[in-house]
Amino acid sequence: MQFTQSDNTRRATPRAGLAALGMKLAQLDFFAPVREGVRIPQKTVRYAPTDKLYSVWVGSLAGGKGMVEVEQRVRADPALQAAFRQDGCAEQSVIQDTLNACTPATVEQMEAATDTIYRQHGRGYQHDYASQLQLLDADVSGTPCGRKAEFATKGYFAKQRNRRGRQLGRVLATRYEEIVVDRVFEGTCQLATALQPLIEAAERTLELDAAKRTRTRVRVDAGGGTLEGVNWLLARGYEVLAKDYSTARASKLAQRVTKWVDDPQVPGRQVGWVEVAAPEYVRLVRRIAVRSRKANGEWGVGVLIVTLKPKAVLTLTGQSRSRRKNDAAVLLAYVHLYDGRGGAVETSLKQDKQGLGITKRNKKRMAAQQVLAQLNVLAHNALIWAREWLGLAQDPARRLGILRLCRDVFGIAGVLEFDRAGRVRRIRLNEADRMAHRYLAAFSNLLPGPPGSLILGQT
Repeated sequence: MQFTQSDNTRRATPRAGLAALGMKLAQLDFFAPVREGVRIPQKTVRYAPTDKLYSVWVGSLAGGKGMVEVEQRVRADPALQAAFRQDGCAEQSVIQDTLNACTPATVEQMEAATDTIYRQHGRGYQHDYASQLQLLDADVSGTPCGRKAEFATKGYFAKQRNRRGRQLGRVLATRYEEIVVDRVFEGTCQLATALQPLIEAAERTLELDAAKRTRTRVRVDAGGGTLEGVNWLLARGYEVLAKDYSTARASKLAQRVTKWVDDPQVPGRQVGWVEVAAPEYVRLVRRIAVRSRKANGEWGVGVLIVTLKPKAVLTLTGQSRSRRKNDAAVLLAYVHLYDGRGGAVETSLKQDKQGLGITKRNKKRMAAQQVLAQLNVLAHNALIWAREWLGLAQDPARRLGILRLCRDVFGIAGVLEFDRAGRVRRIRLNEADRMAHRYLAAFSNLLPGPPGSLILGQT
């Protein structure tokens, strides 16, 4: 189709790449469960309350960190609003008032809407349990905030002593890099306390019955490796890969190891089977001691608690099942599988802090913060799914994280051209941007249309 100046209006935008994604999401009516299911007790003057939540979400996708950035990244960009089918954007102060009007009932509705969206689009929800294990990682991460905020208490916040804040708990569908659930807890909360409510919420989202739970592996660090926490997971039928909570018990168990194996991937680290029964657990488990030298020359020791069979672990680590008779190979496979936790839930939290600024948007009221957390989930998952739609997820060299997606891919500037009805008819990406050349074909996958609907050009 030919486009002429007479039948279209042009608007420049610093985020033409994101506009293309906005058209895709609007076509899917991605936000419909929120719009239809969430009720905030606030009168509508010009914009409905859920319209203002929509603006917060678009602002997150646009790389906005603080709430005030909605002004520049969304409200000041009519072209981007049109791509997302927004009729306008409220001032950030009005949006703040809407968030402050959220109630515990609003939070429940928002969590239900987030679950609905995940079931519609999430690959983790569609996981084939018969062919392979579902992999879930759970963790908590500190989110500092003002001392007057609800549930803001002193707790563990990395490199910030005596800081107050809250904790963000997360369950990640590791194989797909999707957030299954995020929940906000008070600042003193640790994974030992948060583990059960997080996994129960994940069960509801994924609709895990008894059969699916037996085909699901839950991986947690020492914070979730209490006897009570591990036994709860075992009683629910999960496969478990956890680090023992007690360092004193780990030291005693390590003394029962009769043969240590050097880890070729981590110089100075050794692993060995704990050759003593574990009747305190409600199901059969095996334990592996891991030790490495500390700066003072003493051994630092930890113990892994595992239920997976060797052949399953070898498969998960990309090794042949024929190696299950190689005791050293099996030991190292268990340990390396646990090591993968650092590149899963910990990485996802780090990416969201860098790319989505999840620690920069803090509300005094707990209900408002909980609603923001759900909007963050939708932003993270939308970007992960967009990477699939773009066709950028298959090549490891192009497996972009959240920050680079927001900044490099969806931050490409350009011009949107509209027809007389106000619909976007063509996107012109800035030809001076090398990223535009690199990802032009990917955007064609995201936004299929008639020839000429997505081009490079001057802006």
